[in-house]
Amino acid sequence: MKTIKTLIATAVAVLAAGAAQADITIGVSLPLTGPASGLGIPANNQIKLWPSTIAGEKMRVIVLDDATDPTNGVKNAKRFVTDEKVDIIMGSVATPVAIPMAGVAAEAETVQLSFSPAVLPPGKDGWTFRMPQSNAVMAHAMIGLMKKQGVKTVGFLGYTDAYGESWLKDFTAEAEKNGIKVVAAERFARSDTSVTAQALKLVAANPDAMLIVASGSGAAMPHMAVVERGYKGKIYQTHAAASRDLMRVGGKAVEGAYVVSGPAVIAEQLPDSHPSKKVAISFVQQYEKAYGLGSRNQFAGHAYDAMLVMEKIVPMALKKAKPGTKEFRAALRDAMETMGRTVVSHGVLNWTKDDHWGYTPETGVMLKVVNGDWKVE
Repeated sequence: MKTIKTLIATAVAVLAAGAAQADITIGVSLPLTGPASGLGIPANNQIKLWPSTIAGEKMRVIVLDDATDPTNGVKNAKRFVTDEKVDIIMGSVATPVAIPMAGVAAEAETVQLSFSPAVLPPGKDGWTFRMPQSNAVMAHAMIGLMKKQGVKTVGFLGYTDAYGESWLKDFTAEAEKNGIKVVAAERFARSDTSVTAQALKLVAANPDAMLIVASGSGAAMPHMAVVERGYKGKIYQTHAAASRDLMRVGGKAVEGAYVVSGPAVIAEQLPDSHPSKKVAISFVQQYEKAYGLGSRNQFAGHAYDAMLVMEKIVPMALKKAKPGTKEFRAALRDAMETMGRTVVSHGVLNWTKDDHWGYTPETGVMLKVVNGDWKVE
């Protein structure tokens, strides 16, 4: 596995000088290679823009490539807690990787701030918090638009992994409440290069709309397959596809696609009354100044928001303990559960002891691909 290790420059200088004071150490596992690298690379780009200190304390950031492999994610997490003695684990953006990492975090009693909507069994997420909106929250926004459009039947084409299965479960439950039925469901692996057989079956079912559950540039392939097989209905994509990679790879085939997203992707189009508008614009301006116009990305936004969370919880935790200790790690978790209403670029978070998701059902924003760009529906 190719390992990429990034250390904040000022932290390196402090370490080289042999400073005795413990830094705040963050371990981040991201898919910088592999099928989900289109999500991990933008998140890592944003991490490179993080400040070097929090609340006056030096920050050391260690980024490791998990290559979209759950085994690598677990290895990274174990390295973080045993060798690096991190105060907090972040990642992965790939759900199948983030889920097994949660077990390592819980055993080590270290907070995991997931960059994916990782669904864990009841009682197993005591140390895991999520930066993305839950699939149920995003399904709420998606089905709201479907109802307006008169959609009654939906075909499902999604990943075989935890992300695909959780979307199918959450979407089906919300759809049934609103008189919408999933009439056909087909699955494929992240590594598949063709879904011709699945697309033919779904097109034959002729649903009013299709829901494609895939991520990054990989979301374009199944979309194109459905269109090429003659499907003329509406096609929806999840927040894992809220990236310009969808349009770059899909081209004209994805014109008219409906994509659910957090508000950060379309910051300028938000009404002035939207609580996240100011924060979202700050994210976009910072990121695009560094990486170019149009480079904004759902997952870069999550990495931006992670630092906003850290800037709020670290001062709270420092009142109870020093970095590098079990007490500080516990204090970070307590702070996250009690930090209250927190505006980030992707909405308004309010984690509690019983809710480590934090977003309200109104958080999702429906976008449409129009002339190769995003337009709010």
